[in-house]
Amino acid sequence: MTITPFQIENELPWEEADQGIQRKMYGHDEQVMMVKVKFEAGAVGKLHSHPHSQVTYVESGVFDMTIGTETKRIKTGEGYYVKPHVMHRVVCIEPGVLIDVFSPFREDFFGTK
Repeated sequence: MTITPFQIENELPWEEADQGIQRKMYGHDEQVMMVKVKFEAGAVGKLHSHPHSQVTYVESGVFDMTIGTETKRIKTGEGYYVKPHVMHRVVCIEPGVLIDVFSPFREDFFGTK
């Protein structure tokens, strides 16, 4: 995927990430990446970990976010940070959008679901 200096919302394709979850890639280089993730109510971002630092902003919706052993309900305007290799998952309570930023970029997001 070629990323240009500008990413125009209606020109970026949504891709299926999982059941009830779609994502679109925004700017990235080898050090950083931003991804917009849209959730339907009830969709689950499965428990997982990765070697990337992750910072997420809740653009809209309500989510139950688990990081390690702690779960909190988060909503529009809030966010969270996940250290590398820490298990985490999200459950969508009310439909919404998360803005994820990863460092370094997620190579695994290219060419896979």
